[in-house]
Amino acid sequence: MGRFNLGQKGVAMRLAVGLSLAAGLSLTSWAAAAPKAAPAPVEVMVVGTFHMSNPGQDLNNVKADDVLAPKRQAEIAAVTAALARFKPTKVAVEWPAEIVAERWAGYQAGTLPASRNEVVQLGFRLAKATGAQAVGVDVDGDFPFEAVQAYAEAHGQAGLIAAAMTQAQAEVVAEEAVLARSGVAGVLRYVNDPAKVAEGQGFYRSMLRVGGGAQQPGAELLTAWYRRNALICANIVQQARPGDRIVVLFGSGHAFFLKQCAAETPGLRLVEPTAYLPR
Repeated sequence: MGRFNLGQKGVAMRLAVGLSLAAGLSLTSWAAAAPKAAPAPVEVMVVGTFHMSNPGQDLNNVKADDVLAPKRQAEIAAVTAALARFKPTKVAVEWPAEIVAERWAGYQAGTLPASRNEVVQLGFRLAKATGAQAVGVDVDGDFPFEAVQAYAEAHGQAGLIAAAMTQAQAEVVAEEAVLARSGVAGVLRYVNDPAKVAEGQGFYRSMLRVGGGAQQPGAELLTAWYRRNALICANIVQQARPGDRIVVLFGSGHAFFLKQCAAETPGLRLVEPTAYLPR
């Protein structure tokens, strides 16, 4: 009886050990097969701006009054405070990386000379207020508009160019009127309205009508514009780290492509700025 009981206990012990090992192996296998948690998304808010320092580098340019005047400074401070609610970790601006690296350090130290440029007035101010990192993501790009004009004039399409330019200039006049009436916040709300952002691409798309056969200057213009914006977006993507919250401050003409890039790039999540701009 005693030997039988001891044997029964031994079998039970071996069975328990076997079940324990099997359970351990099963848990190990499950842990190995379980999917890893996805990295935290990068939230990107693209804020289209007007050029505050009147550089005159676009085909059609908004004429801004002096943004260093007390009234405009108060408006810019209000915009900065509102955008700060997004709690950005990075602020990407329309200067190349090497220029931002130099001037951002000067701005933080208080040695950068006064500047009317929106990079300083909005970008650097927002980054300093929130403890975010200012990063330069702009690149140079070709804009072969002269070839489009030459082809259009030679092929009876000068009227198409004139109509597109007239419409673009009318939009500039409208933005100037909003700035005069509603201030900096008002014009930023205006140019960042999703319908207005989409409408702004009409000029570039209309250029596709200029060309024929092997000669496609309109398509080349659009391609050059998209190439520059693709390189800008690549710089943003390469700067991003999981969990980042990035405010992108760029001329409003870039907003359509940069928003599209943020919305369609895996790991990035587009945030509309309208909820953060003050009224």
